[in-house]
Amino acid sequence: MAGTADLVILNGKVLTMDGAYPRAEAVALAGATILAVGSTADIRDLAAPGARVIDAAGGTVLPGFIDSHVHLFQGSAALEFMAMEGVETAQRAAQTIRAYADANPGEPMILGTGTAYGLMDGRNPTRHDLDAMLPGRPLALLAPDIHTLWANTMALEQAGLLHGGPVPEGSVIVMEEGGTASGELQETGAFGPVLKLSRTGGRDMLGYVTGAEPEPPVTQGERAADRRLLAKGLAHAASHGITTMHNMDGNFYQMELLSDLDAAGDLKCRMQVPFHLKNYDPLDRLEEAAEMRRRYTGDRVWSGRVKMFMDGVIDTKTAMMTRPYPGTDMVGEPVFEPDHFNAASIRADAMGLQLSVHSIGDLATRCTLDGYEAARNANGARDSRHRIEHIELIHPDDLPRIHALGAVASLQPRHSPLGDYFPIVPQGTLLHDDQYPYAYAWQRIRDTGAPVIFSTDWPVVPVDVMRNIQCAIAPAQPGVPWDVRPQSLMDTLASYTSGNAWVEFNEGRKGQLIPGQMGDVVVMDRDLETCAPDAIHQARAVLTICGGQVTYSA
Repeated sequence: MAGTADLVILNGKVLTMDGAYPRAEAVALAGATILAVGSTADIRDLAAPGARVIDAAGGTVLPGFIDSHVHLFQGSAALEFMAMEGVETAQRAAQTIRAYADANPGEPMILGTGTAYGLMDGRNPTRHDLDAMLPGRPLALLAPDIHTLWANTMALEQAGLLHGGPVPEGSVIVMEEGGTASGELQETGAFGPVLKLSRTGGRDMLGYVTGAEPEPPVTQGERAADRRLLAKGLAHAASHGITTMHNMDGNFYQMELLSDLDAAGDLKCRMQVPFHLKNYDPLDRLEEAAEMRRRYTGDRVWSGRVKMFMDGVIDTKTAMMTRPYPGTDMVGEPVFEPDHFNAASIRADAMGLQLSVHSIGDLATRCTLDGYEAARNANGARDSRHRIEHIELIHPDDLPRIHALGAVASLQPRHSPLGDYFPIVPQGTLLHDDQYPYAYAWQRIRDTGAPVIFSTDWPVVPVDVMRNIQCAIAPAQPGVPWDVRPQSLMDTLASYTSGNAWVEFNEGRKGQLIPGQMGDVVVMDRDLETCAPDAIHQARAVLTICGGQVTYSA
């Protein structure tokens, strides 16, 4: 092997994520794969003439991060739409909106992303509030969770929603007295028509809203613009040390764009894209999921998974709960009725497809597990690795069922109000006191033996791996009725590397620094194991390598 490495990384604190050989000093890559892992002296000797030599200078070196729950197209577009993160008052909102509108006079509709619930000094905005902020131009604001949108009168008129209209089960056009829309649109079936007014024509969210193809078909100019956006988003993710992402919305159009980028050498992260089954789709549409899996099978762009939604979100009380929200008779809205979901799960499972299901409330998680159990009973047990996305609340009776059914807990630590992004849930508003210990109960789930994987859900939160890691290992400790249990750094890193490789059925091929595995590596600017848990977010990627190619260098 002497002199055969194209790239060597020396003087590092290497975390291989391999239990048999967990730590080393250096890594060698040859072509697209890991050649060797060992001491700096031994790895230096493997460098071929002209090989690239990286001095990690004591920084952590580990497998490239795998973000297992993102919305790439949406996140890419959000890099250019109006950013509302950190805007928390009506006055600041008006200033931000007017400044953006003045700077973008040709924008067909001003679309803001990351808009806080309670923006109007504690309450959500109405169309009248937004009319006052921006008269004479369409305006829409998306909530951070991408489950609620607020639109002004002009946007509602142009979308044909000002006087309401039919929406799929689980979606709501909130109406005001007099038969006109208030401006609040809950879930994609309600706000999808508004997104079509944006600069992207809503194509960035089409895989999320309908899972269908652009209609009318895109022009060459639109396709080029969309490729540019995706390339920008991929480069942004690579700057955070990410080498693979699992998309959580999808259609054939996104697969085509990603394949175009791959062919051009511009795909900086590997991408898995699912088929998105909506509650109003006939189950025969699952044949399209099978076709997507058949057509896209590479290591860089592939499918094989189906995404569904079981419920909404806690903030709007559309997450499904086993009992009413405090002080209300509301228990949330099902997106799929149980029998419908069970039938979809049985059919998809019988086709050998993996499932990812958005499940926020404890009843939603129970219904999702019931569907997975129905599939197992109907089809027999198999290594399905069906995923439950989010699990922001779980009933204690359902904790052991994840592991028992061979399912996977797919979690986003920065979603938790115990992180550094969303406010603490006020006691007595959305959760009952005895539910708090089972809210965002990542360590409780891990303790059952269930596989736990981590992700950001970009653009719900930024695609910043280290911020997410900090929220797992150093969550806030607000006291009773919370029961907060931090996770270890090594468990958390495994949930971002080897665990995420495993859930995509690529264990033994990626997610570890082992000779022969894919050459996906990140070099950090410091030793993560010596960082204070509450300061680890300051660590940054200085070099990202995907398939032996440098995709980011600080």
